[in-house]
Amino acid sequence: MTGASVSLGLLVLRVVLGITFLVHGLQKRNVWTVDGTAANFDQMGVPSAELAAQVATYLEILGGAALILGLLSRVAGLLLAVDMAGAIFFVHGSAGFYVSEGGYEFVLLMGAAALAVAFAGPGRLAVGGALQDRRGWSVLA
Repeated sequence: MTGASVSLGLLVLRVVLGITFLVHGLQKRNVWTVDGTAANFDQMGVPSAELAAQVATYLEILGGAALILGLLSRVAGLLLAVDMAGAIFFVHGSAGFYVSEGGYEFVLLMGAAALAVAFAGPGRLAVGGALQDRRGWSVLA
């Protein structure tokens, strides 16, 4: 594998994953509303449902945008993976694997992909990747 193919693969992963998280966050904010999301979380037994709804909504919006840009993608990937672990633990885990039955299939994939970005970084085809070799700027990768 060449550096170019790895960077291209990471670009595809980051952008598609980022779009998916961004759209889900916007759905929580604009379609369901944060209050509606909180009520839904409360009904599902998520602790501190109002806070959890705020965190999930804005983490998915900001984290998704960060992944798309490739800026702070390691931090965004880690936080989004934790978000998906919470979704599995509190909501989807008891429903089994299949998403068609409310299971954790989709959130497991999203969390694993986010964790992969956290480990691998954004690649060279990213705002953070372009700044990575500059002194003091690697934190933005």
